[in-house]
Amino acid sequence: MQEYLLKVSSEHSGMRIDQFLAKFCQTEKLGVSRTKIQKAICKGSVKINGVSQRRPNYKVREAEEVSFVLEDIVENRQLKAEDIPLEVVYEDSDIAVINKPSGMVVHPGAGNTEHTLVNALLSRFKNLSDVNPQRPGIIHRLDKETSGLLVIAKNNNAHFALSKQFSEHSIKRKYIAVVRGRMEFDEDVIEVPIGRHPRKRKNMSVSFAENAKYARTRYTTLKRTDNFSLLELEPFTGRTHQLRVHLAFIGHPILGDKKYGKGDTLQQLFLHAQYLGFIHPVTGKFMDFSSHLPSYFQEFLI
Repeated sequence: MQEYLLKVSSEHSGMRIDQFLAKFCQTEKLGVSRTKIQKAICKGSVKINGVSQRRPNYKVREAEEVSFVLEDIVENRQLKAEDIPLEVVYEDSDIAVINKPSGMVVHPGAGNTEHTLVNALLSRFKNLSDVNPQRPGIIHRLDKETSGLLVIAKNNNAHFALSKQFSEHSIKRKYIAVVRGRMEFDEDVIEVPIGRHPRKRKNMSVSFAENAKYARTRYTTLKRTDNFSLLELEPFTGRTHQLRVHLAFIGHPILGDKKYGKGDTLQQLFLHAQYLGFIHPVTGKFMDFSSHLPSYFQEFLI
C-alpha cells in the first residue's frame, strides 16, 4: 500500500485540494488524473489532518497535512493472467508459499501494471482470495528488489486468519543481507520509528514526527570482512522498507540499495527473505519454510 502524507506550504496555501493533489501527482509522475482525484475526494479517500475531506473545491491552508493512499485513487484495472514461471515451495487447498525472485513487483500499481507476481498467480492458481480484488491472494509484500518467501491465500478465510497473524506480529520472518562495512556487534536490536521522508516522498526514513510508526529489527552478524558483513535480520514490525532504512540509519546500508545506500553501483539488492513461519489458517499447525539464496548472492559470498 503506497500512502502519501503531504504538508501544505505557504506557496500552496489557498489552492483547491484537487488542484494541489493533481500538481503533486504530476510532479511525481504517478499517472493520476485530476478527474480520478476528484472522485476519490468525493468518496472520502483523501484526508486533511486525519479527517476525510469530501469537497474537491476545499482550499488547503498552510501547515495542513493531506494524506491519501494511491490505490484508493487509481482506477480499478482489469487484471491479466500471465504465464510467468513461479517457484512454488508449498501448496494446499488454502495457501501457497512462493519464492519470489529479485526484480519482480508483487502487485500491479502505478508504473507497474503487468508482469507482477499477481499476474503470475492468476495464471498458476484457480482460486485466490479477493479481499482486495486488485491484489488477489496477496497478504504481505516484498520490495521489488527483495527476493524470498511469501505466503499466498487461496480463499478469504485463510486471508483473514493470516492477516491477523501479521497484524499481531506473530509471523516468524528472517532475512539474510549483505551490508556495507564491518559490523561492530555480534548482535543488537535497532529500535527507532520510521515515517515518510520529509522531502523524498517515495522514500522512508527514521523519523520522530508525530505520524512516524514504531519499528524494531534484530540482527545477528554471521560473517565479517573489512568491506562487508553478512547478517541475519529478524523484523518484529513490518514497516515499509524497514530493514533497508534501519541498516542505512546505523551506517551499514544493504549492498545494492540505490534508494538508501549512497553511491552504490551494484545491480541487485542483497536482501533475501529466507525463512517464514506461521500457523496454518485451517489446520492450526505451525509450519515453517526456508529458501535458498539467489545465485548472485551465493557467488558474492564465495
